[in-house]
Amino acid sequence: MKVCIYGLGAIGGLMAARLAQRHDVSAIARGRTLEAVQRNGLRIASGQPETVSAHDIRVSDDPAALGPQDLVIVAVKTTGLPEVARRIAPLLGPRTTVLSAMNGVPWWFFHGLPAAPAAKRLASTDPDGALSDAIDPERILGCVVHLSATTPEAGMVRHVAGNRLIIGEPSGGADTPRARAVCDALADAGFDIEESDRIQNDIWYKLWGNMTANPISAITGATTDKMLDDDYVREFTSRCMLEAADVGARLGIPIAGTPDERHAVTRKLGAFRTSMLQDVEAGKKVELDAMVKAVIEIARQVGVATPNIEALFGLARLHAQVRGLY
Repeated sequence: MKVCIYGLGAIGGLMAARLAQRHDVSAIARGRTLEAVQRNGLRIASGQPETVSAHDIRVSDDPAALGPQDLVIVAVKTTGLPEVARRIAPLLGPRTTVLSAMNGVPWWFFHGLPAAPAAKRLASTDPDGALSDAIDPERILGCVVHLSATTPEAGMVRHVAGNRLIIGEPSGGADTPRARAVCDALADAGFDIEESDRIQNDIWYKLWGNMTANPISAITGATTDKMLDDDYVREFTSRCMLEAADVGARLGIPIAGTPDERHAVTRKLGAFRTSMLQDVEAGKKVELDAMVKAVIEIARQVGVATPNIEALFGLARLHAQVRGLY
């Protein structure tokens, strides 16, 4: 299989290195990451005791140099999607599948969802429709990532914990030739693969925790254990989660469980630093639109009031704007 990873960050880098052992893998990268991988290969640090392996993959900052692919894995931060829309065309052949492996609500979220509202496009994640125009929704295969990795330096990925990828068709299930091919490839690469009956449900459940923990940590600088130890913060988080659960129920993707049950899962992570906190500390743009603003947009479309989520978004947006990160 000819595979291109668009976005050679922590998740994309780990996928690239593992898939390269059995498939023809290339990647779109830029800046210091491009230079480091061209010079030293893509380095992966994992295990206890930690070992580092180097993987020689083709990298370029020009999609046209790599040409049409069988599979394109989009693993950029959602803040980088406008660039993807402008540049992805040379990678897309007549039968190319695009695997979406990112945080938050994806631009294609309503595609294939039976209870989707009449407005099929999300302005918060695809404001001018450029993504939908550039990547036909029929190409999309959804992926929810349940693993943790970091990029301690350019061209290096450290696998921290977890190994699970949930894969599904936007219209439901994973029993199609292309979904089976992608699941088999990723399983052969060493990931634990779960086939989803309704990938939007899995996206919403992961978002249920991320949409609060990420912006609260970005504002406060706190790890997740400290947020849950504060009674006021924990209860505010729960109120936001209940609003989001109501929105999901209107879309036909109900949340199974309570906020307290989800908090118990988060506690097991210990003193966890969210991706948005790490972005703020690194001076990178934050993914507020896909993680929080999209929930508010959907809530308005389905008639659910979200005063707590709106307060959270307003505070997090202002915090990021002051720092030039939104």
